[in-house]
This record gives sequence, structure tokens and C-alpha cells, in this order.
Amino acid sequence: MRLRKKRIKPMHINDITIIDDSKLKKAITAAALGNAMEWFDFGVYGFVAFALGQVFFPGADPGIQMIAALATFSVPFLVRPLGGLFFGALGDKFGRQKVLSVTIIIMSVSTFCIGLIPGYATIGIWAPILLLLAKLAQGFSVGGEYTGAAIFVAEYSPDRKRGFLGSWLDFGSIAGFILGAGVVVLISSIVGETNFLEWGWRIPFFIAAPLGLIGIYLRHALEETPTFQQHVDKIDSDSRKDIAEPPKVSFREILTKQWKPLIVCVGMVIATNVTYYMLLTYMPSYLSHSLHYSEDHGVLIIIAIMVGMLFVQPFMGLLSDRFGRKPFVIIGSIGLFILAIPCFILINSGVVGLIFAGLLILAVLLNCFIGVMASTLPAMFPTHIRYSALAIAFNISVLIAGLTPTIAAWLVEATGNLYMPAYYLMVVAVIGLVTGIFMKETANRPLKGATPAASDRAEAKEILQEHHDNIEQKIEDIDAQIVELEAKRKNLTAQHPDID
Repeated sequence: MRLRKKRIKPMHINDITIIDDSKLKKAITAAALGNAMEWFDFGVYGFVAFALGQVFFPGADPGIQMIAALATFSVPFLVRPLGGLFFGALGDKFGRQKVLSVTIIIMSVSTFCIGLIPGYATIGIWAPILLLLAKLAQGFSVGGEYTGAAIFVAEYSPDRKRGFLGSWLDFGSIAGFILGAGVVVLISSIVGETNFLEWGWRIPFFIAAPLGLIGIYLRHALEETPTFQQHVDKIDSDSRKDIAEPPKVSFREILTKQWKPLIVCVGMVIATNVTYYMLLTYMPSYLSHSLHYSEDHGVLIIIAIMVGMLFVQPFMGLLSDRFGRKPFVIIGSIGLFILAIPCFILINSGVVGLIFAGLLILAVLLNCFIGVMASTLPAMFPTHIRYSALAIAFNISVLIAGLTPTIAAWLVEATGNLYMPAYYLMVVAVIGLVTGIFMKETANRPLKGATPAASDRAEAKEILQEHHDNIEQKIEDIDAQIVELEAKRKNLTAQHPDID
């Protein structure tokens, strides 16, 4: 009986990518700014939904106006998978940097255009139609925005800091929400409620233009990620050696060969984004419309919650580099299931302090998810299909999660039960828990299809030493298995001499 030792390829110091710190900072800033702009629009839209309902859907019952405005927010999610397919394929073929430069242009222009659309009183049915077209353009571009930005940051980050650095992407999301909400509150307080409904609501959308210009400048100046550049160099090297280029990966192949990470990705995104949209998009409307709470006070509470989330977010990413990503997904899911109803009891209490406490608990649980999402998702797929696969899984999931504000508002209106959003979150928590149990740990490991990445040469030497130690341990394990199998063979031979 023979056991052949598996050949283990040794690694050298030059096989480890040293990440340039200045380029890394620029990459994170550019990616986070684009994401901030995406969520700036979401934040503005959620906080001015009451105004948009009156401007674009006049004559309807206030509850129907709110649902219609939130439905216009949700419908663009239908085209996000198409945008993901389109930009994902381009990103895997031409690079991440080029695609991210295009998506931020489409996103800023479509957001700016919302501020230009006349109301229903001026152009009739064309008003909501044009609003929907602008939101569809946003949805198409956003289909490639978050996934591309997450991949960009992940492929630029050293393996040991990917959680911390990736967390800044959703830091940008929260900052965008705060900026959007803050702008709405500031403009509303300056111009008054009447003027805000007439023309003030347009101003926040106009701010997208300068933000977009800054984002375009930063992204255009970036270099391609080291990981994708290695992939391109390998293809060029193989072609010079007369080795055929790798075959193009079809949508069908991604589904059949990557179905396990795709399912995990879908579960994680649903758990994260349903909680996200419930807390940061739907809750302002819930507080003002369903609980008849002062709009200004409700907005200020949400803004305070988001400011607190800004401080927690990088801390979660930092801890995930030390303890792993899985624990945060599992803890966040269990906490959401157990605490959803108690949180809504506090929110429905009518006492400011208790309302704040309920929202704060939900916010910390949300941080458990978003603190690790940007570093976890890109690590699930190999380099040559990372953008396409992640864009498919992410945007199918967001298609479901994006309906959260509309469904939550409809459930409350239809049942009259103010705890329906809590039940909704409990269902999502179960999805998150199952996802956390089955997902593979990716912390402190190289991305699939990429060489290890380090912050500096000293860290690269540590990684190299750990690699050599692991090889020695594997060899010792194999030797021990050989000895054990040889002992079993001798024992069997002694018991059955007739067996060769």
C-alpha cells in the first residue's frame, strides 16, 4: 500500500504583493466617495418621500402617496441585475477602474436630473414617468457601483487589513445618508415647509453634480488594482508562451460552478440590506406617518443614530480582521431575531429616549453585517469572474431587499399592526444565521486566484514564514498519516497472511 505525497509549491518573498500605501488611501477614498454619493441619494429620497408623494402623486390618500413614492424608490432595483450583468462583464474584461469611472457619471447625472423634473401639476402624468426613468438610470448604474467599489478596495487591501479597510466603504454609505438627511433638514428649516414642498426638495438632488465631479476626478486618477493587473499580466504571459487564453466564463458556468458561494452571497446581502433599508430608509417615514411623530424630531433621531454608526463601523471591520467575519454575521443575526420585537416596543413607546434606544440597538446589529460585508463578498470568487459573479449575486439579492420600504409600508397599512416590520426583520435574521453558519471564513487569507498581499516587506516576511511553517506542518501531518497507514497495513498482513 502506497501513499504518494502531494507536491506543495514553495512560496518566495517576491510572490507576495506589497501594497503601496498612498495608492491604497486614494483607492479607498475614491471608492467610498462614490458609495457615499449613491447613498446620499437614497438618504435624500427616504427623507423627502413625503414631499415627493405630494409633488408627483397629488390627490391620493397620504398613505397611498407614501407607498407610491417608496415604490418609485424600489422599482429601480428591478434593473440593478441588468446593470450588474453589464458592468460585471465589462469589469472582468477591461478592469475595475474604468467601469467605476462610468458608473459614477451615470449616477451623478441621473440624480441631478431628478431635481429638474417638473411636478404633476405642471406636466401631468409625465412627472412620475420622468421620475421613474431617472431612478431606473440610477438603478442600472448602481448595479455595478457597490460591487465594483467593494472589489476595488478588496483587491487593493493587504490580507491582514482587508476587514478594516473594507469597512470604510460602508462608512461612506452611512456618511452619504447623514449628508443627505442633514441637507434635507437644513434646507427645510431655512426655507420652511411650504417652500420646501414647492421647490426646496430639489436642492439636495442638485448637490449630486459637484459630488459627482469630485468622484469622477478621483476615480479617473486611480491605477488598476494590483490583483487584476496580475491577472492581466498572466494572460499576456501565457499568450506569449503560445498558451491559449482562458475561455470566457458564461453566466451559466458561473451559476453551475460557483453556486455555493453565490447562495451564501445572496443570503448575506439580503440579511444586510433588508436591515439597512428598514432602518435608514423606511424608519423616517414610519416615525412620521405611522407613529405621527414630529418629522423634524424623527429625522434628527435617525441622523444621531447614523453618526453613532460611523464610529462603530471601522471598529467592527478592525475586529473582524482579528476574530474573523463569521462571528459577526452569526451574532448580528441572532441579536436581530431576539431583539427585533423589543426594539419596536421601544420605538412605539412615544418616549424620545426609548425610541432612540430601540433604533440604536438595531443600528449596532446592522453594523455587525455592514462592518464585514465589503471584505467578505469579494473573497468568495476568483479574480477572473469576481466582478461578474458578485454583481449577479449582489443585485439579485438587492432586488429582494430593495422592496423592503414598500412592503413594510404596505404591511402596516394593510394590517394596522405596527409590529409587522419587526416580524419582517425576524425572518431576515433566520436567513442571516443560516448564511453565517455555512459561509467560509475569509479573514487574513489571500483573495481567490491572487497571491498574498502585505502592507510592507516586514509583513511580507511574516506571511512567508507562516507559509513555510504551514508547509512543514502539512508535511508532518502527511508523514504521520503514512506511518499510521503503514501500521494498519502491517496489522492487516499479520491477521491475514494470505492477503498481499
